Amino acid sequence: MGVQISNILPKKEIALEDLANKRIAVDSFNTIFQFLSVIRDKDTGQPLRDSKGRITSHLSGLFYRTLKWSETGIKPIFVFDGEYPKFKRNTVKEREEKREESLRKWTEAVEEGRKEDIMTYAQASSRLTSEIIDESKKLLDCLGVPWIQAPSEGEAQASFLVKNGEAYAVGSQDTDSLLFGSERLIRNLSITGKRKLPRQEKWIEVKPLLFDLQLILSELNITKEQLIILGMLVGTDYSPEGVKGIGPKNALKLVTEHKDLDKILNHVEWTSKTNPHEIYDFFISPPTSKDYKIEWKDPNKESVVKLMSDEHDFSEERISKSLDKLMEIKKAGAQTGLSNWFKK
Repeated sequence: MGVQISNILPKKEIALEDLANKRIAVDSFNTIFQFLSVIRDKDTGQPLRDSKGRITSHLSGLFYRTLKWSETGIKPIFVFDGEYPKFKRNTVKEREEKREESLRKWTEAVEEGRKEDIMTYAQASSRLTSEIIDESKKLLDCLGVPWIQAPSEGEAQASFLVKNGEAYAVGSQDTDSLLFGSERLIRNLSITGKRKLPRQEKWIEVKPLLFDLQLILSELNITKEQLIILGMLVGTDYSPEGVKGIGPKNALKLVTEHKDLDKILNHVEWTSKTNPHEIYDFFISPPTSKDYKIEWKDPNKESVVKLMSDEHDFSEERISKSLDKLMEIKKAGAQTGLSNWFKK
């Protein structure tokens, strides 16, 4: 879910090409979940599967989107979630219950032929499994793309990379990274292009959006700490309900008037079971790791083909041609700065 405050945050529409030669710390779970949701049969809602019935939507999305980024000159660093904080357990449980309910409704929609509901419920039933996560890491290894295992929340670790100057921005649909202190956030990084609106025949052009933390703080006239409080009032993964009756605009007004957490808590009714100071402290100082190495390598074509084609039935011809095209671009230096793509 993430923090529901993006509507009041200033943002700038950019092009993928604007991110050429920039390192982006990609929120892996968020991105892979998008692939699992979007890459589905439009009539049945079924995800992409191989001949053995195993889901492969994540592999398709990761392979082609990563190659698209590399052709543009973007240098992704995938960051995977570790153990979530204990006070997130209720949120995780509620999400699982909602997925089960969506799965039930999806089955009913298929049986009753309600095409307008099939994709909606199918997407809402998507879930990450340990097998999907392990296969995603394996594919990234084969492609020579670095990934980092976070000790806790992936967005906290990704933000750590940005704050340390090892990445330009976090790539995610959620805005949590801004609360973790990332100087920049890029949304729509993995879903750029034409997209059909749910339940409509209308198509839209989706472009990347840049959120700049310093610009946000300046325009809203608040501090980093107050941005965290603003998010907590509206609702985060650690207290999804936030404070009843308070939306982003009212939350901003409260933060502007009362400044700090304790004073604000005197003016609202905090009903979450999680202590607000515990959530606040987690955003201020989340668990992160320095135990990683960021290095890009040449794709191992043989390994990629073995994983994608031999194991999961993807067209060997398409996979090989895509990899050959990437290597040709690398050698020719056709894109600005692309000659540095495979360097540290």
